[in-house]
Amino acid sequence: MKEARFQVYRGDAKAGKLQEYTVAVEEGMVVLDAIHRIQAKDAPDLAVRWNCKAAKCGSCSAEVNGKPKLMCKTRLDDLPLEEPVVVKPMKTFPVVKDLVCDVSWNFEVNKRIPKFTPRKDREWRWMQEDIDRVQEYRKCIECFLCQNVCHVLREHGEKPGFAGPRFLVRVAGLETHPMDAGNRTKLLKDEMGIGYCNITKCCTEVCPEDIHITDNAIIPLKERVVDEHYDPVMKVIRLFTGGSNKKEG
Repeated sequence: MKEARFQVYRGDAKAGKLQEYTVAVEEGMVVLDAIHRIQAKDAPDLAVRWNCKAAKCGSCSAEVNGKPKLMCKTRLDDLPLEEPVVVKPMKTFPVVKDLVCDVSWNFEVNKRIPKFTPRKDREWRWMQEDIDRVQEYRKCIECFLCQNVCHVLREHGEKPGFAGPRFLVRVAGLETHPMDAGNRTKLLKDEMGIGYCNITKCCTEVCPEDIHITDNAIIPLKERVVDEHYDPVMKVIRLFTGGSNKKEG
């Protein structure tokens, strides 16, 4: 039977190192299967977070050969097995143990976003294209791979001033909802740091749900922030028309 070598990070918040294991490869195996084999055979104390094993819970995020991946969605036959497969925890978040990270910061960011605010002056009917747009944002499984790969968080550690792509997607889902009356552009500008994003699209590239994070969420939000807080012409128009700060759609 064919075998593959795995180098898996072992350690905690203080220190750690890569430890090598050999795993028998069977047809259809994914990286998470190999990690479970290592747990069963060689390292029962190897810590790994997982749940559905169907790429829908977002729990098994890690870095496989240096790339952010869901381990349950990364097939071994897509990897160069003549070399060791290197599995590390996500770099952006503190390591708890082995492949498990502390991602609790994300949930604190989420609490700062004002919830859906239903319009009181509208009939609750809207177009299919509005539903389709919002549904794209709602596909997010909160794997936090986009947060992990974002260089503002990963390389510059700007967690105090930047919410990250996951939560810009959430705000986009609220701001573009036709039945939402809230306005979160000041939050985007002052607290979520949308100006830090320079549209590298690395978040879009790693999204396992193929959400067009940059094109369909971040760029439209940037345009709203500019229109409402930096465009003098729009300010004059709103002054004379008394127009709402909430854009339609």
